[in-house]
Amino acid sequence: VQLQASGGGLVQPGASLRLSCVPSGRTFNTFSWFRQAPGKEREFVAAMRWSGSTTRYTDSVRGRFTISRDIAKNTVFLQMNRLRPEDTAVYYCAATPRGIIYSQMWSEKDYDNWGQGTLVTVSS
Repeated sequence: VQLQASGGGLVQPGASLRLSCVPSGRTFNTFSWFRQAPGKEREFVAAMRWSGSTTRYTDSVRGRFTISRDIAKNTVFLQMNRLRPEDTAVYYCAATPRGIIYSQMWSEKDYDNWGQGTLVTVSS
């Protein structure tokens, strides 16, 4: 079972990046992105049901980030626009075979599979 995250990099404020998460080894129902900035705890960013029926965002990224999936490519994306220095963090893809309800999508403990993380640095 594996979640392969990629797409991080160094960008200037205001730029865009798209992160990808490719699952393998089992079928997942709910996907999420978390991030951990230097010296801070890991925090929830966004989540979605593979069906596309439900998405959730943390307030600081709503309107700038979009979580989506490509069924044909079996990939989950996090499109990040208008990036800010405070978005700098290691971004982790997480998933679970269970259908997590909207009110619980923010909780780390509901995701039992995690990717290795990809570093996003926003700096001028």
